[in-house]
Amino acid sequence: MKNYKKNRQVVSNLLIEDFASEGKCIGKLEGAVVFVEGNVAPGDVVDVEILSFKKKKFYEARVIKTHSLSEKRAEPFCEYFGTCGGCKWQHIGYKEQLQFKWQQVSDHLHRIAKVPLPEIEPIFPSEKTTFYRNKLEYTFSNLRWFTNEEIAQGVELERNALGFHIPKRFDRILNIEKCFLQPDPSNDIRNQLRTFALSKGFRFYDQKHNVGFVRNVIIRTANTGDVMVIVQFAEPNQEDIDVTMAFLAETFPQITSLQYIINTKGNDSYYDQTAILYAGKPYIEEQMEGLTFRVGPKSFYQTNSDQAYELYKIARDFAQLTGNEHVYDLYTGTGTIANFVARQAKAVIGVEYVPEAIEDAKINSAINGIENTRFYAGDMKNVLNEEFVAQNGHPDVVITDPPRAGMDEPVVRTLLRMEPTKIVYVSCNSATQARDLAWLDEKYTVQRVRPVDMFPHTHHVENVVLLEKK
Repeated sequence: MKNYKKNRQVVSNLLIEDFASEGKCIGKLEGAVVFVEGNVAPGDVVDVEILSFKKKKFYEARVIKTHSLSEKRAEPFCEYFGTCGGCKWQHIGYKEQLQFKWQQVSDHLHRIAKVPLPEIEPIFPSEKTTFYRNKLEYTFSNLRWFTNEEIAQGVELERNALGFHIPKRFDRILNIEKCFLQPDPSNDIRNQLRTFALSKGFRFYDQKHNVGFVRNVIIRTANTGDVMVIVQFAEPNQEDIDVTMAFLAETFPQITSLQYIINTKGNDSYYDQTAILYAGKPYIEEQMEGLTFRVGPKSFYQTNSDQAYELYKIARDFAQLTGNEHVYDLYTGTGTIANFVARQAKAVIGVEYVPEAIEDAKINSAINGIENTRFYAGDMKNVLNEEFVAQNGHPDVVITDPPRAGMDEPVVRTLLRMEPTKIVYVSCNSATQARDLAWLDEKYTVQRVRPVDMFPHTHHVENVVLLEKK
């Protein structure tokens, strides 16, 4: 096999054969797999430049020329496609996106779990494929990323920007005029806030040197019509902060929760910072099947509200609760699933690592008049023990919704010792879910599998699995 890496060699007329993980596509070269990232689709014929290789088994490459386009393609609808990095599959038809996501789940479960599986049910599609997110975060920067089209204009361009990080460039921000991810008034708030900051001569944040005034803005919208805006400032200039917040309050009366954070750290993370309420309520509210969920500035809530409802309905359907079950909800977050199933259970016990999230979960139970839930904060592998079970009752059903890393092996071992009748496993990463299913195979059989598309135009997919004790 040739050493294509040595001279950054170009491979001509490579047929893109299929999708791969993490949104990439693959072709074949002399028996090796070529992973190609970017604006490619199965069926394309392209020239690629080899960027790296590993043990002559696979290559990493980028497209430098396209000869013919696949029938699976669609016309991208956003002017920033290919630069922003947020919706990498706009050029793929939605039907093909769904098919690949289903196939990805199937491949992971068969190849990694290697356990007996039922027929995998059809993926649940998203009715909305644009404007489906309820939260976006934009960054102010004095280092704007210029597209080739902008550079070609040959005119002096504004170097300050408010928008999204360029992939793999922490210090460069793509200025955004219209994003198709979040419904109104998100675009208008961002654009007018940027115009206001420029008109006032505010210093946009410098990522490299941690200097500047306006730093970041988080916009959350809710299905009740509530709108939360949180502005991060990197300097405690109270006069300019008040001027900025007053502008937002006056220009956008639909903002129901207006807050700000003074963050002088070297990163944008605000979970250890104090959010100061300027106007309105300290939270917004989402509604789901007659339940109300309060979402604070630091609260986690599924970013696709409509599909979260469908996901939770599927999880509840898999659990087949009768009203007599003790349910454990692991990685409960702000208790959304716990409260959602509480009316169909005898008791629901939620466990979560983040103490603030547990306080949100308790509030959500209280405001909905739910009295059969209890919530505990702590590391899952330390909380779940015999004493905990003796105190809270043996679980008949466990619902688990871990982060992308899946469940720690000690947690799986604890589940095997507890032996609940059913486990409903909700996952945002079917690869780690498959690994956990292999561990659980010692005592459990997979009975149902259903993927759910939460994020159209991305490679991400949720998956729900029902396991029953053998």
